[in-house]
Amino acid sequence: MATLAPPADVMAPFEPIVESQPARRKAPEGPIKVVHAFWLAGMSCDGCSISTTGATNPSVEDLLTGSISGLPKVILHHPVLAVENGEEFIHPFQLAAEGKLDAPYVCVYEGSIADERIAAETGGYFSAMGDHAIESGSRPFPTATRLQQMSAGAAAVIAIGTCATWGGIPAAMGNVTGAMSVMDFLGSDYRSALGLPVINIPGCAPVGDNFTETVAAILLFLQGMGPLPEFDELGRPAWLFSETVHRGCTRAGYYEEGVFTSEFGGKECLVEVGCWGPVVNCNIVSRGAQNHMGGCMRAGGPCIGCTMPGFPDKFSPFYKPAPGSFVSSNASRTYGAGIRRLRALSNHALSREVRWDALNAAETPSGWGDIEKPNAFDKTVHFFYEKLQFRGSRRPGREENRYWPTDPPDRMIGMTVPRDIATTGGAAGAQHGEDGPPAPPERGSGSGGA
Repeated sequence: MATLAPPADVMAPFEPIVESQPARRKAPEGPIKVVHAFWLAGMSCDGCSISTTGATNPSVEDLLTGSISGLPKVILHHPVLAVENGEEFIHPFQLAAEGKLDAPYVCVYEGSIADERIAAETGGYFSAMGDHAIESGSRPFPTATRLQQMSAGAAAVIAIGTCATWGGIPAAMGNVTGAMSVMDFLGSDYRSALGLPVINIPGCAPVGDNFTETVAAILLFLQGMGPLPEFDELGRPAWLFSETVHRGCTRAGYYEEGVFTSEFGGKECLVEVGCWGPVVNCNIVSRGAQNHMGGCMRAGGPCIGCTMPGFPDKFSPFYKPAPGSFVSSNASRTYGAGIRRLRALSNHALSREVRWDALNAAETPSGWGDIEKPNAFDKTVHFFYEKLQFRGSRRPGREENRYWPTDPPDRMIGMTVPRDIATTGGAAGAQHGEDGPPAPPERGSGSGGA
């Protein structure tokens, strides 16, 4: 386990001192009925707890009641949500730290971890839960120390929220607490009882469903009913954080066409009002903030990179265009104007029924407004467009000796299929040879009728 050497100046970088890790306890094998989840809080705003309780897929209630098929029941020990208090609440934490708990458990840590030695020099503390005995009585017990004691026997240690995963705002430049992430605190050599490094679910606040879905996947693995979920090199669930915000953003099409808004809440791309979405790994737009609704860009707010390890320092100042956007935005404007025009032409042509063009002299029978007829330029473009569209293919419609709207698939060649022999040339018409079905018989010929 890695700890930090006391700094002469709290503003100076910390030098890690690597100590031997306590012996890792073995996780139970085989199907289990109950898993304990111990929620610890460091320097946090409790936003992660609020976000998690709003999860819907799965919900916290689904996990706590064991209503998900195959998953064990989760017993949550949360300092805010628990019914118990005092010694009754702290007792299970102590049993887990001593290895006396009769069921597997996971540790969930919310908030960054401060260097408690700084506060201890003046007899204080930064983040604590419960008391522990000292010679002169008792004093608050730092949650960082609880995590250190419980981590060796935990089936998994999950850091939730950017403060816990990367240090976040409490660890920003200029802080006087020595705040750090769970991964920094436990060190790169840490492994849980299942052999897992720290699992990170970032976000300020994180998407609640990201947390509950990851917990459910881990429980399936713990239950022996599924493989270990895939995590990236930073311990994030790979299936949730492999894509950037921009790739799932509802405004990405405007970026592609070189159209940018100059004010917050505009419907166009937000890059020029300080959105970092093209370089930030997050799924909040595609998944939604709560109950699959909302999300920064959906609400008209730019991405400020809150899920990233460099947040907040590397994304400051907020709401100012990133330097790289000068190149990418101008490049989008260069080719975007042509793309917009071409797409507008296609949209205008595709917004018309074939019947209108063939029978109505291009008149649109809509009572809602006057729709412009295709002009000579539109018709010329559309003529060549269709040439390319149907090159190597047949147009939809009926032709002689052809009874499919398009070419029949190769697997139909030589295959006998049930068909109406009255319209396929008799019994022989059900056989598709290389030349397709034969022509239907002439009326009154008496052959092949049924």
